Amino acid sequence: MTRRTVRDTEGTRYLLLKRSADASLVRHPETGERQHIPNDDLDTVDDATAADTVLRALPEPVVSLVTSVHDERSLALLLELDEEGPLSVRTLLSEYDFCESDLHGLLTELRAGGFVAETTVLGQRGYETTEVATDALDALRT
Repeated sequence: MTRRTVRDTEGTRYLLLKRSADASLVRHPETGERQHIPNDDLDTVDDATAADTVLRALPEPVVSLVTSVHDERSLALLLELDEEGPLSVRTLLSEYDFCESDLHGLLTELRAGGFVAETTVLGQRGYETTEVATDALDALRT
């Protein structure tokens, strides 16, 4: 059986694990609680995939961060900007192991994802993390 998203009569969404003649075994995505609910009290949610439902257990900024940051260097840059930033581009190039084109590419990706914003640091162009990035990193740290 393919996992799908179902909704009970109160609108609560679950991941369908198993269906029998009378009831279905479902799991609440945020609590992990499993329970049997009568089939007559469940409807399939057509506009939500099983992956959408499973990911509801994580804060949205974390999902966005994990799906946007593709490698360790990007994550390390984001962590450094969050801990030490804002930092100028000159500082990033001189104190971290990035060539100019790699740094530009990483910062472009992080800006597109909404994780960093351009700012001015001591009169120079620089970058700082956004609230979304800080929230996601805080959730990962704990």
